[in-house]
Amino acid sequence: MKSLLLLSILAALAVAVLCYESHESMESYEICKRNANTFISPQQRWRAKAHERIRERTKPTYEINREACDDFKLCERYAMVYGYNAAYNRYFPQRRGGK
Repeated sequence: MKSLLLLSILAALAVAVLCYESHESMESYEICKRNANTFISPQQRWRAKAHERIRERTKPTYEINREACDDFKLCERYAMVYGYNAAYNRYFPQRRGGK
């Protein structure tokens, strides 16, 4: 019984020591949070947004096909097994010969 009481006191003490958060750790968190926004300059941020707009407008054909397949549930299920290229070709066949 004494050993159980001693063990529970030691466990409570260990929890108190390990879970204690000092104010110093919170101060360092605030400093890091403040500096996180200065990591990328406004010019770099603007340039990244411009590149994203350009990439959005000039998508490769496989990306356009994948998005078309994602919108159609049967095509998406087929793509999970056989791949997006096979699924797109199955559900959106290419018209040949001008028909």
